Amino acid sequence: MEAVTAYLKPSEAARRLGISVKALRLYEQHGLLSPSRTAAGWRAYGAEAMARAERLVALRALGLSLAQVGRVLQGEGGDLEPLLACHEAALEARAAALKQTLERVRGLRGELREGREATLEDVVAVLSPGARRPVSFPLPWPWAGEPFELPDVRPLTHITGPLGSGKTRLAGAIAAALPGTAFLGLDRLTDGGAVARARLAADLGLKNRVEQALAWLVEDGASETAALVALLAGMETQGPAALVVDMIEEGLDRATQQALIAWLRRRGPGARPLFFLTRSDVILDLEAVGPDETLVFCPANHAPPFCVAPFRGAPGFEALASCLAPPEVRARTAGTIAVRTAAF
Repeated sequence: MEAVTAYLKPSEAARRLGISVKALRLYEQHGLLSPSRTAAGWRAYGAEAMARAERLVALRALGLSLAQVGRVLQGEGGDLEPLLACHEAALEARAAALKQTLERVRGLRGELREGREATLEDVVAVLSPGARRPVSFPLPWPWAGEPFELPDVRPLTHITGPLGSGKTRLAGAIAAALPGTAFLGLDRLTDGGAVARARLAADLGLKNRVEQALAWLVEDGASETAALVALLAGMETQGPAALVVDMIEEGLDRATQQALIAWLRRRGPGARPLFFLTRSDVILDLEAVGPDETLVFCPANHAPPFCVAPFRGAPGFEALASCLAPPEVRARTAGTIAVRTAAF
């Protein structure tokens, strides 16, 4: 990190740390970071606060919950050794993959020097041998069969749009187009999550995975509710190659949504692809979208959905942003259905 020679504004501090301003606020809310205040009451980050924030960011990158980060910063390092071991294993796997890619690149270069003609497909195969092919299919109603394509499948794909834009139908079409993909609908909340509880009671392996995820989420500020348990039961089910989730924030409060999206992002680039519908500005914090995430927007006028780059000025960015709302607003409008009145 660059040396801090003066107090920084939140936006400047966040940029140097490589995180969002909202992440800084979250650390402050949990008592992990205490920035100074200007005479006018504005937050200001000096050298000491930035050094502590840098440690926070590093610990979060290891997969620690906010509660675990707090314990480590207080000198209780018991959580570090197993997490460092997991991180070491992940780095070794990444190094091995990079070594294999380097060998393939060298091999292809050798073939080119010997006169072989290479295509773009050859280069893609060398650089991303395990990458999925683009997902493409004709769009269902309410569209007119226009072609839809995702250029690649990333670990997290957010699907959003206004009410009645067809985003649920798009999600179902993606689930049908991707082999081995399961769809987790809102019926997961039926009977207060009774079906999920029954599944956990019948599958001890699933129960253990859900309990581990739940423990991390609760430590990060989530509330253990039937809605969260039902969601985790679906997400931790083994078998599907990818998962599509309808309105992932349904039934979850702000703190739980904050913990959930942090947990999803820490899975890393090798995780099972997850597609989910959302209209929450906590789940889809446009300031925090990373390189392993895709944004898909369904316009209100039933024009074909398309991918949106996560920065202001990109085509569709402002329209997409206008579809997102705080969890409190989403809770007030839960269950609202867009109705097209008949013309007389």
